[in-house]
Amino acid sequence: MRRQQIQPYLFVFGLVLTMSACFNEPNYSSTPEIDFKGLFKYSLSAGTGVGKAKRDSVVITIGFKDGNGDLGVDNPTGAAITSYSANGGWGNYEIKAFRLINKQYVEYKLPVLTTLFFPDLTKGKPKGAIEGTLDFNQTFQYGTVNYFYPTKFQIRIRDRDLNASNVIETDTITLPYLTPR
Repeated sequence: MRRQQIQPYLFVFGLVLTMSACFNEPNYSSTPEIDFKGLFKYSLSAGTGVGKAKRDSVVITIGFKDGNGDLGVDNPTGAAITSYSANGGWGNYEIKAFRLINKQYVEYKLPVLTTLFFPDLTKGKPKGAIEGTLDFNQTFQYGTVNYFYPTKFQIRIRDRDLNASNVIETDTITLPYLTPR
């Protein structure tokens, strides 16, 4: 009877050992690669007080792959910010907004999108290939007069060696703006 209890455990142990022996680390490029995963918008109700107007919150989700795992910056300091800014004027996350005006998309510069950083994705872990998703959340506030524009975003990221990824484009959604054109 004891032998019958041990056999299933040996089978599971052998299966796990066999599967782990077959795992090979992915062979990704050391230049990051991204793809569009999703764009989600939800409304936030107005509250009381200054700065509590109704808002639309937008979450952009992208997938990433990187061969050496050098994505992200912990606590961007003056040196890190200077290094990124001196090489293109953007952080490690670049997002550009485009509004549809007169049947063509025109870039709309949002001050909040000027220099963006996401944290070190491998802090405390050995170097190697990584993949996953990043979410970026931005709110668009309603005012007393609102202008609604179909909007899409272009995104790219770069690693600590300043290797820039491919550029991706999101789907289009309609968002409120406080100023026309």
